[in-house]
Amino acid sequence: MEISYGALAGLIAAVALLILVLFAIPVLVRAAKATKEADKTIQIANESIEQVAKDVNGLLDQTNDLLDKTNVLLADVNVKMKTLDPVVQAAADLGESVSDVNASSRKMAKRFSNTHFKRNGAVSSVLTSMFARRKRRKGED
Repeated sequence: MEISYGALAGLIAAVALLILVLFAIPVLVRAAKATKEADKTIQIANESIEQVAKDVNGLLDQTNDLLDKTNVLLADVNVKMKTLDPVVQAAADLGESVSDVNASSRKMAKRFSNTHFKRNGAVSSVLTSMFARRKRRKGED
């Protein structure tokens, strides 16, 4: 039996192909397992993302409700602040008036302290007699 060179080359190629397939089978099996694990991981990630999306939607709904309530509360506070503005202005005017009265009383006290009635309590006796005269005139005495 005689084998030609072409048949021998074909036989060598077939054996080489067989050896290549035998070595490629384990690699292909491992690649298939890795692909299955990657699919499982992607599926789990997708489920997690869906759950997070649901949670975020719920949180956004609650946040919108809270913002609506905050806007209503802020509008109410603004209305009440407008009604309080005259009261605050009146208090500021009263503070100015009290400051003016204090300044006037300081000036008057300074004038009396600069006079020469300081000796022997003359200032207090003059003031006492002035107030007593006023009371008598008004009929309070």
